[in-house]
Amino acid sequence: MTITLSGLSAIRSGRTILHPTRVDIKPGERLGLVGASGSGKSTLGHVLIDALRARGESVAHVPQSPDEALDPLRSMTFHWREAERALGLDRDPALQRHLFAALRIEDGDLRKRPWGWSRGMQQRFVIAMALIGTPDLLVMDEPTSALDPVVAADTMDLLEACLADRGTALLLITHDLGLAARRVERLMIMDDGRIVEDAPTAQFLSAPKTPAAKSLCAHRNWLELPC
Repeated sequence: MTITLSGLSAIRSGRTILHPTRVDIKPGERLGLVGASGSGKSTLGHVLIDALRARGESVAHVPQSPDEALDPLRSMTFHWREAERALGLDRDPALQRHLFAALRIEDGDLRKRPWGWSRGMQQRFVIAMALIGTPDLLVMDEPTSALDPVVAADTMDLLEACLADRGTALLLITHDLGLAARRVERLMIMDDGRIVEDAPTAQFLSAPKTPAAKSLCAHRNWLELPC
């Protein structure tokens, strides 16, 4: 069923940072939310997540850095079990093995703390935790900004393969048009707290309409990056 939310907005210190916004996401859709820093894209992501959780819908979030999701003083086993408890799920070793294999972290020592794993493996572990409950929507906010381009590309390739047999939709929030252009089928462009364009990726790249979109498309050096 299509996820539809309207009237999403946010006001901080008396200033509107997200104007009333409607979002429609189809089952299994790959959607990008792109904009410059301060455009309101992360705010929209957080407001969307809060609204869906308030409705009791299944949504998972992968933050910009694994540091935001992992306690450096706790083992990886602890984090995994806490995620299962939070979702009210029984332990499922088979699912864990499947996700770890799909994201190539099966050799990670779960007895270690996060700093005992590489940054790329930490982020893949966070992605695996987000997929434990088979959410209807996975929201990823700048998920590869803490990784080098090669590791970032590999991580996104593995995620795509992992989602291939699921109905989980993906909302990729990023300032990196190159990353989004390679990974999603539809792009929403934010500027000053508003969605100013919403179009299929190929159509958007060939004929951006608004000044914000044209600015994003003006420099195509991102085409050379692997992610």
